[in-house]
Amino acid sequence: MPLRDTSADHAATDRTFQVDLRGLVDLLSHHLYSSPRVYLRELLQNAVDALTARHAVEPHGTFGIRLYADGKVVRVEDDGVGLTEADVHTFLATIGRSSKRADRIAEQRADFIGQFGIGLLSCFLVADEIHVLSRSARTPDAPAVEWRGRGDGSYTVRTLPASARPRPGTTVTLTPRSDAGEWTRPQQVHALARHFGSLLRHPVTFDDGSGGSGTPVNPEPAPWARSYPTPGARSRALAAYGEEVFGFTPLDTIELDLPAVGLKGIACVLPEAVPAGRRHGHRVHVKGMLLSEQAEEILPEWAFFVRCVVDAESLRPTASRESLYEDATLAAVRDALAERLREWIARAAASDPDLLGRFLQTHHLAVKSLAVHDDEILRMLLPWLPFETTDGHTTLDEFARTHRTVLVTSSVEEFRQVAAIASAAGLGVVNGGYTYDRELVHRMPEIRPEVSVADLDPATLTAHLDPVDRETELAAAPYLAQARDALAVFDCDVALRTFQPASAPALLVDSREARHERTRSRLAREQEGGLWGDILGALRQEAPRAQLILNQLNPLVRTAVAIDEPELARTSAEALYGQAVMLSRRPLRPAESSLINRSFLDLLAHALRKDS
Repeated sequence: MPLRDTSADHAATDRTFQVDLRGLVDLLSHHLYSSPRVYLRELLQNAVDALTARHAVEPHGTFGIRLYADGKVVRVEDDGVGLTEADVHTFLATIGRSSKRADRIAEQRADFIGQFGIGLLSCFLVADEIHVLSRSARTPDAPAVEWRGRGDGSYTVRTLPASARPRPGTTVTLTPRSDAGEWTRPQQVHALARHFGSLLRHPVTFDDGSGGSGTPVNPEPAPWARSYPTPGARSRALAAYGEEVFGFTPLDTIELDLPAVGLKGIACVLPEAVPAGRRHGHRVHVKGMLLSEQAEEILPEWAFFVRCVVDAESLRPTASRESLYEDATLAAVRDALAERLREWIARAAASDPDLLGRFLQTHHLAVKSLAVHDDEILRMLLPWLPFETTDGHTTLDEFARTHRTVLVTSSVEEFRQVAAIASAAGLGVVNGGYTYDRELVHRMPEIRPEVSVADLDPATLTAHLDPVDRETELAAAPYLAQARDALAVFDCDVALRTFQPASAPALLVDSREARHERTRSRLAREQEGGLWGDILGALRQEAPRAQLILNQLNPLVRTAVAIDEPELARTSAEALYGQAVMLSRRPLRPAESSLINRSFLDLLAHALRKDS
C-alpha cells in the first residue's frame, strides 16, 4: 500500500508573539534602571535630543529646556523639533523604536544621546500616566498632538488645534504617585536636574511654582571649557571643581583632551593611597548629560590613583544609559587616557620633583604595579621609587650609589631575619617580600648597568660571619652537640660564629622554601611506609635545614656555651632558638610556641631554685 504524503497536513504556520504590554512596561521601567531618579535624566535626554534635531532644521535659533515641579506635577518642556501625529504613533506607541533611528535623521545619529527609544518608560517608575503634548517644527501649520500613555500598556492619541501649543516643541507632564514623593518634590527635582544636567550645552531652567522667573540649572559651561586669566587660575579652578565633585582636594589635576572622540575633562590625583587593584568609579558625561558616576571601564586597572570626570561625544551608552558599551571606541579611549597619565608622570619627573616626591610617597604601590608592565615607566621612575633596605627606606638610585651589588630577599621575614647582621657586615640587602618589589629590583641593571642584583642566599650571609678560633670551638663542642639534639625536631643545625651587632645573641638562617620542602618531606614520610619510606628517610638528609648561628661576641651566648648541666644547656638552646624565631617575625608553629613557653618557665624555675 503506497504511503500518503502528509506534509501538506502538517505545514508550518507563522504566528506572532502574544505580548503582555503591562508586563513588558513593568519589566523595562522597573528592572532596566537602577533607581527611580533616572526618570528625570531620561526626560532631559529626550528634550536635549529634540533640541539637537531642531538645530538641524533652524541652525541659528535659540532654544532651551524648562522644568517645573510644584509637588503636584512634574513638567519638562522643550523647544525641540516636536512630533507629528504619525511620529507619535510610530515612536511613542512602539516600544523599542526610536525617532533617532528614523531614516530622515539617520545621518545625524551621532548628534543624539539616546539610541534605544525606551527612555520614556522610566517615567512609569514615578507615575501611572504620562501626558505628552507636542507640535512639530518641520510643518509650520501642524496641529498639536496629545498622547497619554498608561502603565497598563494602553494609550490614546488625539490632535488639537495649533493654539493648544503655540510654539513648536514638546511638553511632558507627570502626575506623581503618592509613593514617589521622594523623587518628585520640587527640591529633589531641582537637585536631580543639577546632578544630571549641570554640563548640558543647552540652557535649562527650573521653576518651583513660587512665581519666580526660573533658576538656571547649568548657568556656566564645564570648567575646562571656560577661559581663565592665567594658567594658575585655570589650575586652581579645575582643582576646585574636582573637590566639589569628589569631595577631596586633589594632589594634582590632569587635563584630559581627546579631540578624536570629543572628550574633555580632568583626572584628579587622589591625596591618599588606596589598596592596589581597587578601582574607583569615574563620572562620565555624554554630550553633557551625566551617564554614570561609577564608570570603572573608562581607565585601565592600574590607574587606581586617580578619579576622572569627563564629557565625551562619541562614547556609546548601554540600553539603560547608566554605563558604557564595551566596543573599539571605548578601548581606544581607555588607551589614550592611559597615555595621558603616563605623560603627566613624565612631566612631573622632568620638571616638578617635589610633586613627584609627594605622588610617589602616596602612590608608590600603584606606580610599582605600572612599572612591572610598562618599560617606559620603569626606566623613568624605578630609580625614584622607595624600597625597604638595610640602609632604611630609600630609593634604589641612592642605594645603588653605596652598594654596587644589591642583594634581594624573597620574603619580608627573610629580610627581617638578616637585616641587622647584613647591615653590620656591609651587605646591601633590599626587602623583596612586598608586592612587585623583588621583580622590580631585579630589573635595576636595565637602568643602572653598573649595578648587579642577586637573590640573597643563606650561604652569602654566613660567608660574611667570622669563624671562632679553634680553641673556643672545641670548648663549646659539648654545648653545641646538646643544642643540635634539642633542636633536631625543628630540622635545625647549630653553629658558633662572631658577628655584629654584638647585642644579637643568635641569628636564624632559614627560608620559606626550605620550610615548605621540610614540611613536604615530613608529610610524605608520615604517609608512606616500607621501602618507599626508607628511600624518603635516606633523602631526608638532603632536605634543606635551618641554621641557628650563635654569636660568640654576645655575653649571654658566652655564658650559655659554658653550661655543663645537660638539661639547662638544652633549655638555654631552646630559648635562644625561640628568641631568634620571634625576631624573624614569621608565624610560629604550635611546636615552636610550646617550646618558647616551656623554655621560659624552665629558665624561671632554674633561676628561682638558684636564688633559694
